[in-house]
Formats: sequence, structure tokens, C-alpha cells
Amino acid sequence: MPYLGIIQYPFHLLGTWFHEMGHGLTALLVGGHFQHLEIYENGGGVAYSSVSNSYMPISIARACTAAGGLLGPAIVGAILIASAKSHKSSMLALRILIGVIIISLIIWIRSFWGIAVMSVFAALLFIITLFKSRRLEVITIMFLGLQSVLSTYLQLNYLFTKQFEKDGAIQISDTQAIAENTVGTYWMWAVFIIIISVYLLWKSFRFYFRK
Repeated sequence: MPYLGIIQYPFHLLGTWFHEMGHGLTALLVGGHFQHLEIYENGGGVAYSSVSNSYMPISIARACTAAGGLLGPAIVGAILIASAKSHKSSMLALRILIGVIIISLIIWIRSFWGIAVMSVFAALLFIITLFKSRRLEVITIMFLGLQSVLSTYLQLNYLFTKQFEKDGAIQISDTQAIAENTVGTYWMWAVFIIIISVYLLWKSFRFYFRK
């Protein structure tokens, strides 16, 4: 919806944050290092990480780290939507999200747009907690969960991209990185990622609407 582009813009950057944090945190989970991340004005971003010291085979660690960014928005979206079922869980999810944003601002985010946008999100979410409104917190968590769903939809073209040009250099996509470090092709992994994402979102909505 082009006329709502300005309103959607900060949430597009939030989706980029989910994606890049997915890469970085997955790198940590497999025993690697997460140096920092950058978010750009055009909505793109990059997470700088290393898995050379991973406790698992390097190829598997690299594939997991690449998949972490692609599945990050779907996983976060599913958790937020499911947590909106009750006030207690939505309150907890909101405070955890604020904490993770603050930690990322202190430790990992190293770009102006990333710092500016995520600082505003942290401040707004903190202000929402001060109202101590059950309904407002539940609506906020559900809205953020739906924004994660939207960011999953917006990366569909990227999922089916084999390589792209950045700063005059050809780089491979995340799905191609998974294929090169495991088996199959980039489009096969794109389909697999979509299936997992849809399943997670379906389970979260089913849980939310369950009586």
C-alpha cells in the first residue's frame, strides 16, 4: 500500500532488526561470535558474525546462521502472537522484547539508522508499560507479532534470490549460503523456509484463537 509507506517504514526497519538479530544470535547459539549489526536507510542490513570456533562442523554452523536470519521474523512473530493470548504472557513478552532491544543497542547495533529507529521503539514500548493497561499491552504485542509476519512476507523475493550485487561485489543470498554448506539448491531451501514459517504462524494463530 504505497500511500502508507511512510507509516510502514519504521516497521520495515524493525523487520530488518529481527532478521539480522536472527543471524547474530544463531551464530552465538552454535558457538560462534556476533560482532555487530548494521541497519541502513533503504531498509537493508547486515550482521557481522563468525562461526570459526563453533562446536559443530563449520559448514553446518554457517548454514544454521544463514537460516537463523530467515526464520527469525517468523519465530519472533509466532512467539509474540501466542503470548498475546493472556495479559501475563503479553506483559512478560513486551518486557523481554524491550530488554533485547536495549541489549542490542548497547552491544551490537553500529549504524545511525539502526540506533535511531530501535531507540525510538525501545522508548515507545517502555512508555506503553508505564500505562499499566492490560488491553494496550496485549494489542501492542499482537501488533508487533503481525509486523513480524509482514516482514516474513516482504523477504519472499530475497528467499528466491541466488546472488546479488552490493558495493560493486557479488554476494550470495542466505538461501544460497545454506545450499552451499549443505545440500540442494537455493530455491529448494527457500520453499523449505516458507513451509516452516507458515507452520509456525499457523500454530501461533491456532493457539491464540483456541478457547
